[in-house]
Amino acid sequence: MCSETTVAYYVRAILKGNNMTHPGGRPTKMTPETIGKLEEAFALGCSDLEACFYAEIGKDALYDYCKKYPEFSERKEQLKERPIFLARKSVIDGIQDDPKLALAYLERKKKNEFSLKTESEVKNTVSFENMTDDELDNTINSLSEGVDE
Repeated sequence: MCSETTVAYYVRAILKGNNMTHPGGRPTKMTPETIGKLEEAFALGCSDLEACFYAEIGKDALYDYCKKYPEFSERKEQLKERPIFLARKSVIDGIQDDPKLALAYLERKKKNEFSLKTESEVKNTVSFENMTDDELDNTINSLSEGVDE
Protein backbone atom coordinates (compact mmCIF):
# COMPACT_ATOMS: atom_id res chain seq x y z
CA MET A 1 0.00 0.00 0.00
CA CYS A 2 1.35 3.41 -0.96
CA SER A 3 1.19 6.50 1.17
CA GLU A 4 -0.18 9.73 -0.21
CA THR A 5 3.37 11.07 -0.21
CA THR A 6 4.56 8.14 -2.33
CA VAL A 7 1.80 8.72 -4.84
CA ALA A 8 2.65 12.43 -4.87
CA TYR A 9 6.29 11.64 -5.73
CA TYR A 10 5.17 9.33 -8.50
CA VAL A 11 2.69 11.85 -9.94
CA ARG A 12 5.29 14.61 -9.75
CA ALA A 13 7.73 12.41 -11.67
CA ILE A 14 5.17 11.82 -14.40
CA LEU A 15 4.30 15.51 -14.58
CA LYS A 16 7.99 16.34 -14.96
CA GLY A 17 7.99 14.24 -18.10
CA ASN A 18 9.42 11.04 -16.66
CA ASN A 19 7.43 8.23 -18.22
CA MET A 20 8.93 5.88 -15.64
CA THR A 21 11.09 4.08 -18.18
CA HIS A 22 14.82 4.09 -18.71
CA PRO A 23 16.15 5.88 -21.81
CA GLY A 24 16.27 2.54 -23.63
CA GLY A 25 12.59 1.96 -22.90
CA ARG A 26 13.10 -0.47 -20.03
CA PRO A 27 10.56 0.06 -17.21
CA THR A 28 12.00 1.53 -14.04
CA LYS A 29 12.13 -0.45 -10.84
CA MET A 30 11.08 2.68 -8.94
CA THR A 31 7.35 2.02 -9.06
CA PRO A 32 4.92 3.32 -6.44
CA GLU A 33 5.05 -0.12 -4.80
CA THR A 34 8.86 -0.03 -4.64
CA ILE A 35 8.88 3.49 -3.24
CA GLY A 36 6.27 2.44 -0.68
CA LYS A 37 8.49 -0.46 0.43
CA LEU A 38 11.49 1.85 0.70
CA GLU A 39 9.50 4.31 2.81
CA GLU A 40 8.25 1.50 5.03
CA ALA A 41 11.79 0.25 5.60
CA PHE A 42 13.19 3.73 6.23
CA ALA A 43 10.39 4.38 8.75
CA LEU A 44 11.66 1.31 10.63
CA GLY A 45 15.15 2.81 10.74
CA CYS A 46 16.62 0.51 8.10
CA SER A 47 19.87 1.35 6.36
CA ASP A 48 19.89 2.04 2.64
CA LEU A 49 21.15 -1.49 1.99
CA GLU A 50 18.42 -3.07 4.13
CA ALA A 51 15.71 -0.96 2.50
CA CYS A 52 16.96 -1.88 -0.96
CA PHE A 53 16.95 -5.55 -0.03
CA TYR A 54 13.35 -5.27 1.18
CA ALA A 55 12.27 -3.35 -1.93
CA GLU A 56 14.19 -5.78 -4.17
CA ILE A 57 16.29 -3.13 -5.89
CA GLY A 58 19.99 -2.32 -6.03
CA LYS A 59 21.58 0.55 -4.14
CA ASP A 60 22.43 2.24 -7.42
CA ALA A 61 18.72 2.42 -8.32
CA LEU A 62 18.00 4.10 -4.97
CA TYR A 63 20.88 6.55 -5.28
CA ASP A 64 20.00 7.42 -8.87
CA TYR A 65 16.40 8.06 -7.79
CA CYS A 66 17.56 10.24 -4.89
CA LYS A 67 19.74 12.29 -7.26
CA LYS A 68 16.85 12.73 -9.66
CA TYR A 69 14.33 13.51 -6.88
CA PRO A 70 16.15 15.28 -4.00
CA GLU A 71 12.85 15.65 -2.11
CA PHE A 72 12.73 11.85 -1.78
CA SER A 73 16.27 11.86 -0.42
CA GLU A 74 15.20 14.37 2.23
CA ARG A 75 12.11 12.30 3.06
CA LYS A 76 14.30 9.20 3.39
CA GLU A 77 16.44 10.91 6.04
CA GLN A 78 13.34 12.12 7.89
CA LEU A 79 11.82 8.63 7.90
CA LYS A 80 15.03 7.15 9.31
CA GLU A 81 14.60 9.38 12.39
CA ARG A 82 11.10 8.02 13.13
CA PRO A 83 12.17 5.09 15.39
CA ILE A 84 14.32 7.42 17.48
CA PHE A 85 11.42 9.82 17.87
CA LEU A 86 9.05 6.99 18.86
CA ALA A 87 11.54 5.60 21.38
CA ARG A 88 12.08 9.06 22.87
CA LYS A 89 8.31 9.61 23.08
CA SER A 90 7.84 6.23 24.74
CA VAL A 91 10.48 7.05 27.37
CA ILE A 92 8.98 10.45 28.08
CA ASP A 93 5.47 9.00 28.27
CA GLY A 94 6.67 6.33 30.72
CA ILE A 95 8.56 8.66 33.07
CA GLN A 96 5.43 9.74 34.95
CA ASP A 97 4.59 6.21 36.10
CA ASP A 98 8.06 4.71 36.45
CA PRO A 99 10.49 6.40 38.89
CA LYS A 100 13.33 4.04 37.88
CA LEU A 101 12.91 5.06 34.27
CA ALA A 102 12.84 8.72 35.31
CA LEU A 103 16.09 8.31 37.24
CA ALA A 104 17.75 6.43 34.38
CA TYR A 105 16.73 9.23 32.03
CA LEU A 106 18.19 11.87 34.34
CA GLU A 107 21.42 9.88 34.79
CA ARG A 108 21.96 10.06 31.04
CA LYS A 109 20.63 13.53 30.29
CA LYS A 110 21.98 15.37 33.37
CA LYS A 111 25.19 13.46 34.08
CA ASN A 112 26.77 16.18 36.21
CA GLU A 113 23.88 16.14 38.62
CA PHE A 114 22.56 12.55 38.58
CA SER A 115 25.32 10.27 37.27
CA LEU A 116 26.38 7.36 39.45
CA LYS A 117 29.97 7.62 38.20
CA THR A 118 32.51 9.36 40.39
CA GLU A 119 35.60 11.17 39.27
CA SER A 120 39.03 10.30 40.63
CA GLU A 121 42.08 12.50 40.63
CA VAL A 122 45.49 10.98 40.02
CA LYS A 123 48.08 12.71 42.19
CA ASN A 124 51.24 10.67 41.69
CA THR A 125 52.46 9.46 38.34
CA VAL A 126 55.32 7.10 37.69
CA SER A 127 57.32 6.77 34.46
CA PHE A 128 58.13 3.14 33.74
CA GLU A 129 60.08 3.72 30.54
CA ASN A 130 63.62 3.87 31.93
CA MET A 131 63.23 1.49 34.91
CA THR A 132 65.15 -1.75 35.29
CA ASP A 133 63.27 -4.97 35.95
CA ASP A 134 64.16 -4.79 39.66
CA GLU A 135 62.90 -1.20 39.88
CA LEU A 136 59.65 -2.21 38.14
CA ASP A 137 59.17 -5.12 40.58
CA ASN A 138 59.74 -2.84 43.58
CA THR A 139 57.33 -0.21 42.20
CA ILE A 140 54.64 -2.80 41.50
CA ASN A 141 55.03 -4.24 45.00
CA SER A 142 54.81 -0.83 46.66
CA LEU A 143 51.73 0.09 44.60
CA SER A 144 49.99 -3.15 45.43
CA GLU A 145 50.48 -2.75 49.20
CA GLY A 146 47.19 -2.00 50.86
CA VAL A 147 45.15 -3.22 47.89
CA ASP A 148 42.53 -5.80 48.92
CA GLU A 149 42.67 -9.00 46.94
